[in-house]
Amino acid sequence: MIVIGIDPGSQKTGWGVVEVIRRDLSAVGWGVIRMSSSQPFYERLLKIHDELARIIDLYHPDEAAAEGIFQSGAVQNFQSALKLGQARGAALLALARARLPLAEYPPAEVKKSLVGHGRAEKWQMQGMIRSVLKLDETPAEDAADALAVAVCHAFRAQHPQLRGLR
Repeated sequence: MIVIGIDPGSQKTGWGVVEVIRRDLSAVGWGVIRMSSSQPFYERLLKIHDELARIIDLYHPDEAAAEGIFQSGAVQNFQSALKLGQARGAALLALARARLPLAEYPPAEVKKSLVGHGRAEKWQMQGMIRSVLKLDETPAEDAADALAVAVCHAFRAQHPQLRGLR
């Protein structure tokens, strides 16, 4: 099974692709789609969609997982929340157009599945992803978050009895 994980954002959207063979997990690819704040917002949305479509065509994932809707207090203002929702929509559209089954996980659940508690710091997530996937380098924060979403999904897929915890 190949899983693509997405950490959507209007400035940076992280992506990570993980392959699951029996109980072994390995990172196939990861990165960050970066948008310029000087770019018109509709062009940023198009870039998110088009880049994810290209990544999907390249890696042929079987399933997708995305970080779920942010929790209250996580976004500073209404404008930021609206932009994040639109960026998330562009990412989900790319997944839907590829007909990928999608699972969504709250940030705290992703953190808990890797670090053991839901309040892990970014550097802790990066370290755990590097360790769990046996990477030679530490992925950028957004890419590490996307890989963590994919790993969380792979873990849940291997243990269906845990699906009710979402």
